[in-house]
Amino acid sequence: MANWRSRAGARAIMSPSAVLLAGGGMAAAVLGGLPIAAAAGIGAAVWAARVAIGMPRGPKHERISPSAVKEPWRRAVKDALSARQRFDRTVRRMPPGPLRERLAGVGQRLSDGVDECWQIACQGNDLQSAYAQLDVGSIQTDMAQLKAEKKAGGDAAHAASLDRAIAAVQSQLASAERIGTVAQDVADRLRVLNAQLDEAVARAVELSVQANDVGDISPLGDDVDSLVGELESLRQGLDETHGTPGAAGAPAS
Repeated sequence: MANWRSRAGARAIMSPSAVLLAGGGMAAAVLGGLPIAAAAGIGAAVWAARVAIGMPRGPKHERISPSAVKEPWRRAVKDALSARQRFDRTVRRMPPGPLRERLAGVGQRLSDGVDECWQIACQGNDLQSAYAQLDVGSIQTDMAQLKAEKKAGGDAAHAASLDRAIAAVQSQLASAERIGTVAQDVADRLRVLNAQLDEAVARAVELSVQANDVGDISPLGDDVDSLVGELESLRQGLDETHGTPGAAGAPAS
């Protein structure tokens, strides 16, 4: 496991996209008239953000650890684990027989959903870390200074240089905004899906004492399948959008 993570981590760090993004960010800053030191800082920030998103994940079903991610992802993982534990307790309280076996099967699928929730939370945590590394506050300060300098006036060459610098900084802010928007959207969707997990558990509790036939549990099984499918789609969308390699696990430290 350690060797796999090391190799995959190295690929993320040295990936062409990370290097090109860093170089592009630095080049844009230099062309915009920023000092070399400031341009290097911009390139480093862009590179760090891309690497954070592309760092390797562990295999599916590795131990879920809510403390490994920050809020709001930690709460989402804790809620999902709590739902699974309540579902499992409900199944254990049922007498042996076909009803218990059918509900246990639904519980296995629900566990898949909890795994997906964990993977999504890890990727959301990575997005949040990438956003923090871009240091939006400092970028906004740079933008304010550039605009103030432009307002103060100067010759045409100086104004053109300031325009290029402002465009480069605006590009950084746009990147940060996109990352922040995706992270918020994922957090909102995960909150809804977690609420649906809780709803499935409540229905399982009800069925455990009222179901008379295996067929009574089928609608719950269908709904859990649909819910897990939504979680899988959300995680796969993050994989495709951010180039993350396969299943997620504990975020890189």
